Amino acid sequence: MKNFLELIRNCLTDVSEIMPWDLEERLAENPELLVVDVREPYEFDAMHIAGSINVPRGILESACEWDYEETEPELVRAREREIVVVCRSGYRSVLAANSMQVLGYENVASLQTGLRGWKDYDQPLVDAEGRDVDLDDADVYFTPKLRPEQQRPKDSKAA
Repeated sequence: MKNFLELIRNCLTDVSEIMPWDLEERLAENPELLVVDVREPYEFDAMHIAGSINVPRGILESACEWDYEETEPELVRAREREIVVVCRSGYRSVLAANSMQVLGYENVASLQTGLRGWKDYDQPLVDAEGRDVDLDDADVYFTPKLRPEQQRPKDSKAA
């Protein structure tokens, strides 16, 4: 049985990653680049890269196809466009990019370090209304908040 990080590592054999400064450069060079944010809608509404589209990871595969309630027309038409998939930390985006490649997307990459890295590189984020997000507020937002019951028990090696 694999754990989450092993699953990510296996996908990285097929998925390319780019760093935040690479995405900044690609956005400047290619106005047709599509940024797909696979976080949940409440995460996207709090802060995201301006111009990105929100397609949550849980509905990605059906959003990539016609004739589903989740169909995202811009995404369906983007199989030959340059696409960068983003999430909070760069893990969900690897899984999403892998799925998109299986579905026939030709030029898809994952943003390594995710939006946390984008913010750490001092790149702008906007909220649901398109207002700039204070990057100090983003620091707080991106700080992991694990509840005790989410942490591995100290006296156990339980999976």
